[in-house]
Amino acid sequence: MVTMDAPMVGTFYRAPSPNAEPYVREGDLVKEGQIVCIIEAMKLMNEVESTVAGRVAKVFVENGHAVEYGEPLFLIDPTR
Repeated sequence: MVTMDAPMVGTFYRAPSPNAEPYVREGDLVKEGQIVCIIEAMKLMNEVESTVAGRVAKVFVENGHAVEYGEPLFLIDPTR
C-alpha cells in the first residue's frame, strides 16, 4: 500500500466544484498522474496528481477540511 500525502498546507477538496462528482472514490482505479483532488492554498486551486497507479483503498480526509503538509490523503493499493 502507498500513502499519498498532502504536498502543501491548505483546504482539501474531492471535486472541482461543489456540485461535481468527486475526482476519485474508494475502490476506484487511478493512473499515475491522474488528478485525485484539489488543495486550495492562498486562493489558488492546486490539482494533486496520483503518484502511483492502483486502486484507491481509503480516503483519509473529509471534503472541505484543512490539511497540513505531509498529512495522509489517500491509501492506494498499487497495480502490479
